[in-house]
Amino acid sequence: MFPTTSSSEPGFQQLPLNTTLPRDWKTLTSGPEIPEMPLVCLTDFQAYAQKHLSKSTWDYIEGGADECFTRDDNITAFKRIRLRPRYLKDVQEVDTRTTVQGEEITAPICISPTGFHCLVWPDGEMSTARAAQAAGICYITSTYASCALEDIVATAPRGLRWFQLYMQSDKQLNKQLVQKVESLGFKALVITVDVPKLGNRRQDIQNQLDLKMNLLLKDLRSTKERNPMPYFQMFPIDASFCWNDLSWLQSITRLPIILKGILTKEDAELAVKHNVHGIIVSNHGGRQLDDVLASIDALAEVVAAVKGKMEVYLDGGIRTGNDVLKALALGAKCVFLGRPILWGLAYKGEYGVEEVLNIIKNEFHTSMALTGCRSVAEINQDLIQFSRL
Repeated sequence: MFPTTSSSEPGFQQLPLNTTLPRDWKTLTSGPEIPEMPLVCLTDFQAYAQKHLSKSTWDYIEGGADECFTRDDNITAFKRIRLRPRYLKDVQEVDTRTTVQGEEITAPICISPTGFHCLVWPDGEMSTARAAQAAGICYITSTYASCALEDIVATAPRGLRWFQLYMQSDKQLNKQLVQKVESLGFKALVITVDVPKLGNRRQDIQNQLDLKMNLLLKDLRSTKERNPMPYFQMFPIDASFCWNDLSWLQSITRLPIILKGILTKEDAELAVKHNVHGIIVSNHGGRQLDDVLASIDALAEVVAAVKGKMEVYLDGGIRTGNDVLKALALGAKCVFLGRPILWGLAYKGEYGVEEVLNIIKNEFHTSMALTGCRSVAEINQDLIQFSRL
């Protein structure tokens, strides 16, 4: 069955998938009002989501490949980095603004592509897009969005949005989709390179979670809209897509192309050679190949390899403002959040996502002030050192 929000909590009313909830959504529940402790950090939202989502949905969001070593190492790797603060600087005014691909954002903290947002909140990606627009940051919409792209754009028309593309075996389908997102005002294409085959996600197998049987994605139905064939059989990811195919992609769009999933200097150098516009250093949240480097551990190698010829970003393991500062000190232009956005969405829809973003933006502001950085441009490698432990 399609995973839904758990109905095991006392007084919880199970709502239809397409229900739009008001900001004060708790008025829809019955029973006495129980005061709640405020959620003050991203892991508080994680605990809330685990308590309120069904097991299969939670396992899908949190699961990693094989033994989940890389998923967990993405987080612990940040703790191997120490900060070297500089004091007696005038930090009355701290400016967190920066740019990505020439577009200004309020902080170097944006939203990674994750699919199936309707699993955790009825409005799904539309809520996420509204929160990103309100926060003034970039939202990368996934190929596996559970809302139509037109609806996502219409609900947040001023938002900065990129589109993440899994290359399909059907070349014409790729072309149609690229042309569609370009016409809808998406500002960049993010090509995920680390999924020639789906990783071995044991929890999903144990739960017999089969998203492809339950959700035909609206923007890839094309002429097969009424075909009941599962999504991945209709539109298989192209395992043959390689470096030389990038020239075809560049020939059909004017959008900048960013590669997501690069972890080595060799691939970073090839990205430069093939004239892409950016790299997201990422291991897919530890969901693809286990035992690879944590994203933050791979970052410096990739940054050094591109020699300033393109912007480098990072996702994976970001949980605090200090993590953001460490990533920027190692050369990232911006970081992207994946699972924490879904935790916020599960908490209170777009307002939960806004809370998650506001918390980590405020933490980052504090991190900058307490290390003596008045602007993002002042963050550099002198602020960090790797622990000897």
